[in-house]
Amino acid sequence: MADSLKVLADSVQKLMRRNAQRNLRKILEGSRPQDLAGLLGYLPEHDRIKIFLEIPDRETRAEVLAEINIEILPTFLEALSDEELVPLLEEMFSDDTVDILEFIPEERKNALLRKMRREDMDEAEELLRYDPDTAGGIMVPDFFALPELTTCKQAIETLQQRNDELEMAFYVYVINEHEHLVGVLSLRQLVISPPNAPLAEIMETEVVRVQTSDDQEAVARLVARYNILAIPVVDDTNRLVGIVTVDDVIDVIREEATEDILKMAGAGDANTEFAFSSVWRSTRSRIPWLFASWLGGLLASSIIYSYEERLARIAILAAFIPIVLGMGGNVGTQALTVVTRGLALGHISGPHIPRTVGREVLVGLSCGATYGGLLGAAATGFAAFKAGAFQLDALLFGATIGFSLCTAMVIAALVGSTVPMILQRLSIDPAVATGPFVTTSVDVLGIVVYFNLASLLLGI
Repeated sequence: MADSLKVLADSVQKLMRRNAQRNLRKILEGSRPQDLAGLLGYLPEHDRIKIFLEIPDRETRAEVLAEINIEILPTFLEALSDEELVPLLEEMFSDDTVDILEFIPEERKNALLRKMRREDMDEAEELLRYDPDTAGGIMVPDFFALPELTTCKQAIETLQQRNDELEMAFYVYVINEHEHLVGVLSLRQLVISPPNAPLAEIMETEVVRVQTSDDQEAVARLVARYNILAIPVVDDTNRLVGIVTVDDVIDVIREEATEDILKMAGAGDANTEFAFSSVWRSTRSRIPWLFASWLGGLLASSIIYSYEERLARIAILAAFIPIVLGMGGNVGTQALTVVTRGLALGHISGPHIPRTVGREVLVGLSCGATYGGLLGAAATGFAAFKAGAFQLDALLFGATIGFSLCTAMVIAALVGSTVPMILQRLSIDPAVATGPFVTTSVDVLGIVVYFNLASLLLGI
């Protein structure tokens, strides 16, 4: 927690204990909605609603509700009555209203919609038709669009009149008589152009746009690629229906990154795994992913057991199993992280696949040669110390261990770099190929390579 937010939380809790309502309201009035939303996350659950309802301004309460962390939002909404919630939903911009409604059970959601003003209800129901992870689901239906023949002077006057209706006005979108998107211009271009110039003469006709059905991750990529503050959303007929603003894109990037990280760790996804999740909820989301590790471990144990006789002859082999598997697992995880992120950002495509795999294998070989040499030297010294004298067998043993580690790391790099690409080709999210799956594969292959090389080089 930032220092300023910590001071705010301490002050609010002290005033609550003293029952100093007047001073408490002054602090709440002077705080930003974003800070108040952060504050609620650090208060005990029974104090959150009490503090929230002490915020005197309804508009501020609506902004705070829109900014509350999703970890606590469901239980927070349950504590608010319909009479307290409906005015706040009407106060928000429609995209924020829909975001809040997504956390409310269907029956209560329908009841809330019926209690809202007709105009607000219609806008919310229109947005609820779209999948929440698409451009339609995250767009704002309030945008600044004008006909082609509108002059710059008329456009500025209209913007001044409609300023309170718009969440953000970064660009002027130009539409024809059928409401089809035909151009765009920035507010700067609007202001510096001659007052009587029609928008059709100064607009940019090559407009970067998305359709309502486009995935939100694709929308975020376009905004990042072209460095724009908002992107227009059109339907199948090219009719302008909304815009996705940069603040929503930031939320998408954060959400997608969180989802990928959790999947790569085998810890569920962003919808089930929060810092404040119950033990049962977190356990339920993680158990399926851990099954791959458990099954792989069982398989690796069976393979080790099958080499029982060889281990009995050279028991010292068992001492180096953890480091061979551990180093291989690390290399595999590094490779799959680089490749999965590259796929997510669109940096790795058809022509780049062989080069990417080759690069990761070469990195694995370089690291393997380095640490294989070091481990081989350590194993040689270990074997010589055990034998009481430096012998040829000790040198051969060290070479076997070092070569096994190098080979295991190369295989790990190959598996870690290819599995995400294979899954993407099969239309499966590459992030699910991480952590447990790849590590387990590397462990099993590492054991097989380790003992077979030992058998070949040591003659056991």
